[in-house]
Amino acid sequence: MKFTREQIAKALKLYVITDRSWLKEDETLLSVCEKVIQNGATFLQLREKELGAEETRKEAIELQKLCRRYNIPFVVNDSVEIALEMDADGVHVGQSDIKERDIRAMIGPDKILGMTAKTVEQAIAAEKAGADYIGTGAVFGSTTKKDAKYLSMEELKKIAASVSIPVVAIGGINSENVSQLEGSGVNGAAVISGIFAAEDPAAKTAQMSRLTDIFC
Repeated sequence: MKFTREQIAKALKLYVITDRSWLKEDETLLSVCEKVIQNGATFLQLREKELGAEETRKEAIELQKLCRRYNIPFVVNDSVEIALEMDADGVHVGQSDIKERDIRAMIGPDKILGMTAKTVEQAIAAEKAGADYIGTGAVFGSTTKKDAKYLSMEELKKIAASVSIPVVAIGGINSENVSQLEGSGVNGAAVISGIFAAEDPAAKTAQMSRLTDIFC
């Protein structure tokens, strides 16, 4: 389905990125994601670097069905080919992905295109390349990317102000620090371990949903 720019901006409020490494024995990625969505997640990205192409495709198909049932956007991290093959709502790519390929031309005008941008220059380039939104960080460090570079609140504000498309902050965001993003100009928070590493991801999502009302 097609989401409007306004719908995408609102959906960034609580942007959840998967991390199956935190799954318990009796859980599946699908079961946890459904609980997370039922408790307030507004956007879902499949990001599983350790999975092969076939496993990623299978997870993507199931998660896309889930997100369509709840009418929230679903994107696949990095793999434009898989996103197109299984008709995902869109794809999220890094800066290196747009240097040699026109991703917007590949996916067409109706798919969601998210891009990572860590500087004002990269943010402007992403907007010119046809991005619908930008993900930027790491605002509070990162437990997912060990080489992630800290992004100051001052730089975050500059990036958000440099483009007309919405921006979602990422990097170590949890229930203890998300309130610090108020007034930064971003449209929402992207959360990974802040939800998936919780003892009860559903309850943590419900809490994060209330806390991210600062972006509404």
